[in-house]
Amino acid sequence: MRDVLISHTNLMNSVVGVVGGGQLAQMLVKAARHREVDIIVQTESVDDPAAAEATGLVLAKTQDALGTSQLVRDCGSVTFENEWVNIDALTELENKGSCFIPSLSALEPLIDKLSQRHLLDDLGIPGPQWIKLSSNQLALSKLPKGWNFPLMAKSGRWGYDGKGTKVIKNFNDLSQLLESVDQDSWLLEEWISYEKELALVASRDLNGRIRTLPLAETNQFQQICDWVIAPAEVSHSVEVMAYNVAASLLTELNYVGVIAIEFFYGPKGLFVNEVAPRTHNSAHFSIEACNSSQFDQQLCIAAGLPVPDSELIVPGALMVNLLGLAEGLALPIEDRLSQLERIDGAYLHWYGKGQEVPGRKLGHITLLLHGNHAKARREEALKGLEIIRSIWPLNGTDFV
Repeated sequence: MRDVLISHTNLMNSVVGVVGGGQLAQMLVKAARHREVDIIVQTESVDDPAAAEATGLVLAKTQDALGTSQLVRDCGSVTFENEWVNIDALTELENKGSCFIPSLSALEPLIDKLSQRHLLDDLGIPGPQWIKLSSNQLALSKLPKGWNFPLMAKSGRWGYDGKGTKVIKNFNDLSQLLESVDQDSWLLEEWISYEKELALVASRDLNGRIRTLPLAETNQFQQICDWVIAPAEVSHSVEVMAYNVAASLLTELNYVGVIAIEFFYGPKGLFVNEVAPRTHNSAHFSIEACNSSQFDQQLCIAAGLPVPDSELIVPGALMVNLLGLAEGLALPIEDRLSQLERIDGAYLHWYGKGQEVPGRKLGHITLLLHGNHAKARREEALKGLEIIRSIWPLNGTDFV
């Protein structure tokens, strides 16, 4: 059963719908409030992060096309929190005039990592060598020519925060993977040696204008984003290459909306790791550090408002994720949050998810950096990171 809860009675066509009710939708709702734009969220529960502050709710699972059909009736346009949507079911709505941002045709090649890789190859965009797990190039005792362990295996769909990925260290790991998954829906990639992991969030508006946020450096812990520094300390040529990759993808797909691209950067250059057709954890720093955040970009595009350029208003920023800890490994949440709030210049974002599950993203904290060069900002960031991790460790241990 689907319930529609509308808290405003005079909804106009400028109302924006969002499929999904997690923290990305929550931050979009907050961006919309600043611009006095109404947001209706399609989500499964009134307890989901975006539900409390939305103008209205459609209580339905995000893949429920009937729920989305109700959403589009009350909204001028509909955007997505993540790429896990039912393209086939929504096509009929789009054919009848519903406005999805991005369009389903632009979204479709990006929702599966296999089709992503085909698209990147077709555009000549550098990425790891890869094959389908079901490829006849693969055998239990032989790898493709030039390949060596370790390798990275990825599920085409539903992978995030380390889920749907496996590091393959030897033939035994490979054998277990082949026996345990649908080989047609998984891919295997060569291992890329890198010096830094980078991420770029970009937007393309209804007029085809492309804008980018500052290129950021990301740091992972057990394949979950731990912290982010922006801007990344890389050469101008690397920044230009990242922009050109984003512009090529957005233009080829006639993509309207916000997109995130994760990169490996190392001795062999810049390689695309993954593409996410949505706002992204790596650009949460933009809420405080930029004049227009990634969520403001998404909101303005979806609402048909003038889209500002997104530029840093401070020299830099550090964003640190607050991941759930196992019981007994840290102070109670209330005590940790209280200590974080007392950090000078910190901006705490708490998603209100309730239960603390180990590894679950419960919130993030941003520190603005004021050093006048990259080395000074990094030193400032690492000191801030040490303070944050002394209060909110990773799995009960300070990994700084």
